[in-house]
Amino acid sequence: MDRLKLKAVLGSHLHVRSVKSGELRSDRFDLDFFDYTPTNTAFKPMVREQAFDVCEMAIVTYLMAKAHCKPLVLLPATMLGRFQHSYALYNPAHGTLGPSDLEGKRVGIRSFTTTTGAWIRGILANDCGVNLDNIRWVTFEDPHVAEYVDTTERAPKDKKILQMLLDGELDAVLGEASNDPKLKTLFPDPAAEAAKWYARRGVVPVNHLVVVTEQLAKSHPDVVAGVYDLLKQNKEQIGAAATPDLVPFGFEANRKPLQLIVDYAFQQSLIPRRYAVEDLFDETTRGLN
Repeated sequence: MDRLKLKAVLGSHLHVRSVKSGELRSDRFDLDFFDYTPTNTAFKPMVREQAFDVCEMAIVTYLMAKAHCKPLVLLPATMLGRFQHSYALYNPAHGTLGPSDLEGKRVGIRSFTTTTGAWIRGILANDCGVNLDNIRWVTFEDPHVAEYVDTTERAPKDKKILQMLLDGELDAVLGEASNDPKLKTLFPDPAAEAAKWYARRGVVPVNHLVVVTEQLAKSHPDVVAGVYDLLKQNKEQIGAAATPDLVPFGFEANRKPLQLIVDYAFQQSLIPRRYAVEDLFDETTRGLN
């Protein structure tokens, strides 16, 4: 039987290196990797054209794709997870700013639909009491899901997000990190805030997981399970996970973060209803642990 050749995009993560190099491989299929840098540039062609068989994808992009009936299926394999408190910046030259001071301010974000943005807005709304509707959102890119109607203010095409913050044209930005000594994090001690947040929520904010096309999932469910097994094997190969595990694998391990990001995405009108975590998977991928 001919081996299946699958077009794939995964980021340069330590826990997928052996799969990407071909050191770990299946006897049933080959993964033909395409390089997209940064990885998020692959999300749009995957959502809009199903350009690959297997693709890393931001979870909010997937939730929105599901809401618009895109033929994709989620695997419970986290590629990127991180605490988000350090990805909110302001310029102290224009006055001290904290999380609770953002109402009435101009806040920049690459796209309103980014997963990091959704996580941070969820933290601001649910843990800091911020009314997100009272913030003037300024964006720089279209959503990956074309059907989503973006009502935010669009930055001029020649403007860069961090330069606008330095120039005082934005009061804060979300989803960015910078070593510029002129900028500070909105949360004064992001690591301490993240630790407190984790103690309260018990959730690792997952950013990127893996999706496959519905066509592959329906025609070759065994291959989809095989892709997951390869990725899991690679993760186990690199040794013990950190505590907490920032790249959880398995349906149950991802249940709490997925439920929380569904809640946040619904609160922020990114999706029309709260999905049950079970609904994000198909019969095969729901059983992966």
